[in-house]
Parts: sequence; structure tokens; C-alpha cells
Amino acid sequence: MRSLFTIGLIASWYASNIGVLLLNKFLLSNYGFKYPIFLTLCHMMACSLLSYIAIEWLKIAPMQRVKSRLQMMKISALGFIFCLSVVGGNISLRYLPVSFNQAVGATTPFFTAVFAVVMTSKREGWITYVTLVPVVAGVIIASGGEPLFHLFGFMMCIGATAARALKSVLQGLLLSSEGEKLNSMNLLMYMAPIAVLALFPAALYMEKGVVGITIALARDDWKFLIYLLFNSALAYFVNLANFLVTKHTSPLTLQVLGNAKGAVAVVISILIFKNPVSITGMLGYSLTVAGVILYTEAKKRSM
Repeated sequence: MRSLFTIGLIASWYASNIGVLLLNKFLLSNYGFKYPIFLTLCHMMACSLLSYIAIEWLKIAPMQRVKSRLQMMKISALGFIFCLSVVGGNISLRYLPVSFNQAVGATTPFFTAVFAVVMTSKREGWITYVTLVPVVAGVIIASGGEPLFHLFGFMMCIGATAARALKSVLQGLLLSSEGEKLNSMNLLMYMAPIAVLALFPAALYMEKGVVGITIALARDDWKFLIYLLFNSALAYFVNLANFLVTKHTSPLTLQVLGNAKGAVAVVISILIFKNPVSITGMLGYSLTVAGVILYTEAKKRSM
């Protein structure tokens, strides 16, 4: 029974993770709702509300209180970087196919290793760094073979990937003491409102008239409102499923599952959006995934 529950959690995590990615692409590119900052704002508002309900009312995770102004400042810094990573990822989906977006996103271990060395002077064994060579080389090859390559979209995707890596390193650095550690659900509950405060003026200034346009679209097509609400709720459930899978398996299992998830997302996105792919691009992405798997194995052996 327990194994069936775990399988169900993993399936839910896959479905929510891939679902929000494909819905983001559909809304931003195919549907024509070209407002990635406002879309991210909707995600963060949903995360703010639903994470509070999950912790305070449903008791999915124990409530952890912020203990000092300094800790709140650290959480605010993480929230701002988290916000940049999500916005960058959503902007990139306006210009890049999901398959290439996932290929670039797979280079997160490379940026994590770089930030770990720069910020903490923590060095891994040489074999760990060797495994990062195919990770980067695969993306370079995939970029050259991507029929729908877009430089601005690529830069946004690289920026989002680097921001995700920076957040994970800073999280370990800033919230490292036992008194400050927060589980992922509590951290999200505190970070999401900070992201909302940062994104609201940015959306109003950079995406002028977006509130009125969104209301008009919802009036003209009720399905748009359903897509937007479901997409926002799904953005929260990605984090919830991530937390539950980690709780019932292990962080390493999550890493391995994440590698496979990227490949599944690529196949599904190609089938749905029918974006052209080249053999060179697929070879590049396969090389990146192989490098990430080797990196995960090398990290596991060095522990």
C-alpha cells in the first residue's frame, strides 16, 4: 500500500510539473497571452494563498515561524532570486520550444557547482567536475541544432537556470543554522508574498494595461479564466508534490526522477506542440541528460 502511495505521489509530481510547463507555453506562446511577468504574479499569488492553507489549516507541514528580522531579510533575498528565476523561465517560453527550454534547464548542476565554489569555496572531487563537461557541451550542441533558436529567449533561459542554482546555494548558506532552517513549504509560504510585492509594480509598469487586458480576455472567453486559474494552482502543486516526494523518498531520488522528468517533458511537448526538432538537437539534449545522470552518481559517491 505504501509503495502505491509513493508511486501516486511521483505520478502527481510528474503530471503537475510537466502540466504547468506545457500550460505556460500554451498561454504565453500559442494562446497569445504575452505577459510572462503577470503570469508569474498569478503563480505567486496562488502559492501565497494555497501554501498558507496547506500549512495552517491542512497541517501538511508544521508551521515554522520567522525568528528574527535578519532571517526575514535572508528569506526576502531568496524570494527575490526565486522570483527572477520563475519570470526568466516564463519569458523564455515565449520564444523557445519546451524541448529546448528543458535542455538548457538541465544545466542547473553546472551553475550550482560554479556558485558553490565562488560563494562557499566548497570544492568537489575532480570526477564530479568532469561530469559537467557533457552537461555544457550537450547544450552547446543542442543550441546549434535548434531550428527555433532565439537568442533573447536563450539568454532568459540561461538566466533563469542560473538564478535557480543561486537560490539553492544561497538557501544552504543563509539558512544553514538549525534555528533558521525552514522546510520547502514554509520557505515558499514566506517567499511567495515577497515575490508578489516585487512583481505587481513590475507587471503594471512593464506590461502596461495587463490587468484590463486580462479582465477583457476572461469576459470574452471563459476558458481563458479557467486556464489561468488552473495554471496558477498547478504552479503551487508542483512545489507541494516536490515536498511530499522528497519527504516520502529522498532528495537524491528526486534528482534522479527530475532527470527523467525532463526527457518526458521534451517528448510530450514535441507531440503536443509539434515543434520541429533536429537530430543534432536531440543528440545534444541526450548528452546533457547523460552528463546530469553521471553528475548525480558522482555526487552520491562523494557523500
